[in-house]
Amino acid sequence: MMIPVQVEKITYHPPSRSYAVILKEIDGDRQLPVIVGTFEAQSIALAMEYMDTPRPLTHDLIGNIFREIDAKLNAVKITELKDGIFYASLELKGKTIQDAVVDSRPSDALAVALRLEAPILVKMEVMNEAAVMDEGETLEGIQEEPELNLLEQQLEKAIEEEEYERAARLRDKIKDIQTS
Repeated sequence: MMIPVQVEKITYHPPSRSYAVILKEIDGDRQLPVIVGTFEAQSIALAMEYMDTPRPLTHDLIGNIFREIDAKLNAVKITELKDGIFYASLELKGKTIQDAVVDSRPSDALAVALRLEAPILVKMEVMNEAAVMDEGETLEGIQEEPELNLLEQQLEKAIEEEEYERAARLRDKIKDIQTS
């Protein structure tokens, strides 16, 4: 059985010097923290904020390829947890391809799912093994730093690259987060 989840937030994970994407059960209180690298966290944060980039990022490219070959991403599934590593797959359907299941890192699968608005599902056994409750329980080693840190990094980069319109949008997003 698969459990539908949504990306709730991104937080900093000091022990691994990376980020945790928090997947929240849609019809429940459990959360599943998935550790991802900085690049993937930035890509997921950009997708969550519906921010455009001047040129397609890798995950945008994947979505563009799916559209070009007339394929639809039916779902992203997190199917296994083995030795502390999550495994995921992309389920595709299309006119030019048969139904296909493509192995993926969860971080990449999540970034693509958000861009293509595909459902994210977690196998019940994985959720039972690795989820934590949402009721005020803290996720060990995870600090509450939503996408603010990622947006600040993107702002610095936009200024360095003299992309002032993009920098202004990022600045406004940062202000919105800081005042809320």
